[in-house]
Amino acid sequence: MTYLRIPYSYYLLVLFFALFASCQKDDIVLQEDFVVVLDEEIQEKSDTDGETDASIESYHNWVFKMQQSSGLLESVENTDFVSLYDNALAAILFIQEDNPVRAERIFDFYDGKKEDELIKNGGFYQSRNAKGEEGERTWMGDNAWLLIALNHYEAKYQSTKYIVLANALEDWLRSMQDEDGGVRGGINSDGSEIPKVTEGMLMAFNAVKGFDDFHSGILRFLETQRWDNTLGILMAWPENPEYAYAMDLHPLSSGVFSDMPDDVLFQANRYLNSQENTITGEEISGYCFDDDKDVVWLEGTAQMAVAFSSIGRFDLSDQLMLDLEKTFIDSSTINEAKGIPYTTNHGTTYGHNLLWDHADIAPALSSTIWYSFAKASFNPLHLGRKSNIPEEEKFWSLNL
Repeated sequence: MTYLRIPYSYYLLVLFFALFASCQKDDIVLQEDFVVVLDEEIQEKSDTDGETDASIESYHNWVFKMQQSSGLLESVENTDFVSLYDNALAAILFIQEDNPVRAERIFDFYDGKKEDELIKNGGFYQSRNAKGEEGERTWMGDNAWLLIALNHYEAKYQSTKYIVLANALEDWLRSMQDEDGGVRGGINSDGSEIPKVTEGMLMAFNAVKGFDDFHSGILRFLETQRWDNTLGILMAWPENPEYAYAMDLHPLSSGVFSDMPDDVLFQANRYLNSQENTITGEEISGYCFDDDKDVVWLEGTAQMAVAFSSIGRFDLSDQLMLDLEKTFIDSSTINEAKGIPYTTNHGTTYGHNLLWDHADIAPALSSTIWYSFAKASFNPLHLGRKSNIPEEEKFWSLNL
């Protein structure tokens, strides 16, 4: 096996955080005495399929080498924290890069947990440790992302290998829908119910194939409960005027709905701001999570780069990419590898809650993978777009 040890200076960063947002990450702690152990089979595979440090982009190298012996990838370097969402993104990236072996390792892990988690308790845990243990919180939106990843695998390889897993995920997503059409968000670790989250419903709409009453119900709920007809954008938290709007709904709704007006992306300018990069001191421009504009959220900025590229505004996408490329951080554990942190600086996530302490100083999967998607002009949401939505249900175009 290959052991990659963290420099002692990094141990000084004893960190703890709690993040609450529509996709909450709970209790990540920088690991003292942490050792990255690469599975022998993964390492052997990487030596024979072009995944060498010299032959791939350094940011791809970092993502690939973050895969653990469990098949899962850590969300942030030097933590023992794994996110379902981040692993779904990684699986999509592996498929896009035509590396089915690595994608299958992720899918095989969740397939092995299918009976105990998904079917028995409902939904896969949102987070767990790198060994795949100590799962916490069931968030509907992340489960939808896993189904999106499985859809990409089936489409790319014309394979039904994971059809049972995909069907079980779809059944569970459908079971979470209420009579008003909204889809419940899941269950918190304390047993309380997660409210209906706009972002998660967009993902469920995209993940479940076809168009039927499930999709019509989501559209009905979004139109009546979450659509700002004056601005022509979706709302995240209409009951809280200070945080009624969230940046990610702009690129995600543009990706999910093929005829969403391009103006939805330009309305995201309300979140534009510039911040001093914690590590380099360089000024970086990009988008915040919300209207308080106290950080540049690099994952969200990369999502906007993907969205602008998708509508042919490569000038705007390229400008965002230039700022993103200024934020790359060399890996502290992997040679010839680098990644993009979650944010440029420390501040709050969506709402008032503080980001975790090293959100701005350690490479993060989500930001790095969305950057890779933007670099390839690839939008992972286009596969699930619906071509047969009745015109009368397209609330975003009724008053145009």
